[in-house]
Amino acid sequence: MAGSTTDTPAVKRVRELVEPVASDLQLDVYDVEQRGGTMRVTLDTPTGSDAGVDLDQLALATRLISRELDHHDPIPGKYTLEVTSPGVERTLRTPEHFQREIGKLLNIRLANVDNDVRRIQGVLVDADDTTATIRVVEGADLGERQIALSSIDRARTVFEWGPQPKPGGKGTGKAKKQDAANKNTGRAATQKQTKQSSDSSKSSNKEPS
Repeated sequence: MAGSTTDTPAVKRVRELVEPVASDLQLDVYDVEQRGGTMRVTLDTPTGSDAGVDLDQLALATRLISRELDHHDPIPGKYTLEVTSPGVERTLRTPEHFQREIGKLLNIRLANVDNDVRRIQGVLVDADDTTATIRVVEGADLGERQIALSSIDRARTVFEWGPQPKPGGKGTGKAKKQDAANKNTGRAATQKQTKQSSDSSKSSNKEPS
């Protein structure tokens, strides 16, 4: 996908170390990214779960992941470990991201600046390793459209304040908003720790007391 980054050896190794920890906590590894001096690990609840990741889960995951990284030391030099959840409006960066969000409303920006319609909003109806099929809901070009993932510059889910009430059903907008607030841990629910590689830690231990 245009704009996505290639996983480095450090990112791949961190993912290998994080996945067993996440599995033990009954969470999924949504993404692992290295941005400058920050290694960001994004955790999510399994597809179809009603609730999102809460702060207590993130705090525990941060401790366990930090311990694993300290032990195996996959990242050279000083870095910041950031353990977070994707939130209810999430960036779709990989084919797996698209595949787990089928049925969701998306905002998509295409990479081709010469395209007549660069921004698309629609429901994701299908996705595979190379394409996403969108049912366009805004603009003049309505209907289903298949888009190559390589042509997408940025894609993000759009949160809607819950489905329309079923006939005869009860429920208030206030209750829906509260439920959304409970789920929307997102980037606000982030745990950070600044770590050093084992080499730098050892050198610091050599300072005279």
